[in-house]
Amino acid sequence: MTLVNGAPLVAGAMNFRDTGGLAAGSGFTRRSILFRSGNLARLEPAGTRALGEMGLRRIIDLRSDAEVTHEPSRIEGLSLTTQRVPLFLGSVASMFANDISLDEMYQLLLDDSALGVVAAVRGIISDQPVLVHCTVGKDRTGVVVALALAAAGVDIEAVVSDYARTESLLPAQRNEYVVAQLRQRHPEARYIEDLATRSPAPVMSALLSRLSETHGSAGDYLRAHGIADDELLELRRVLIEP
Repeated sequence: MTLVNGAPLVAGAMNFRDTGGLAAGSGFTRRSILFRSGNLARLEPAGTRALGEMGLRRIIDLRSDAEVTHEPSRIEGLSLTTQRVPLFLGSVASMFANDISLDEMYQLLLDDSALGVVAAVRGIISDQPVLVHCTVGKDRTGVVVALALAAAGVDIEAVVSDYARTESLLPAQRNEYVVAQLRQRHPEARYIEDLATRSPAPVMSALLSRLSETHGSAGDYLRAHGIADDELLELRRVLIEP
């Protein structure tokens, strides 16, 4: 299997990467356990084969029903569990129409979709290797993966760095096209570039800081919405190499 920066090359998958190798106290996150990406609607045959060769056991799809219908995943023939966890209570389009900031979007996600976040984290605990994805792999995926990593004991700086990395992995041509299309629909919007293309480290830092202030930690947020202590211990066991 072809590797790029230590992660499998999955042809046609945008923003695909392994979360392995992140600092977690005296240890690191395990490689080839938790992957993240954008949607799988443009997988090339070689990309689908690569997912199979990775031995994926579960894919957690955070997209809405409308997104899945419009861009179905190309994973035919793979023997795995697909877990659907639509996170936004409204549509993705409404986020652009309402012109909210990334800070506001992420807080809404935590406030309104907490049970979905918990379901996704439980999916990570249930089967590995596991892939978490949404449409771009930036926001919904970014928040779920950040909370899972933080709750498992990954250093906050490493969690934030993993989130921020997305911005460098989105193709410039894709960004220009998406922003131009959105500008035609919402010419007065202020946050289009942020919502469509950016993953600023301060935004994730602020989100995790707010969680610490309101709940104590990412793990405590998950506990408050149903995750048990033994589940958090298992999350740490499967993700962290001591």
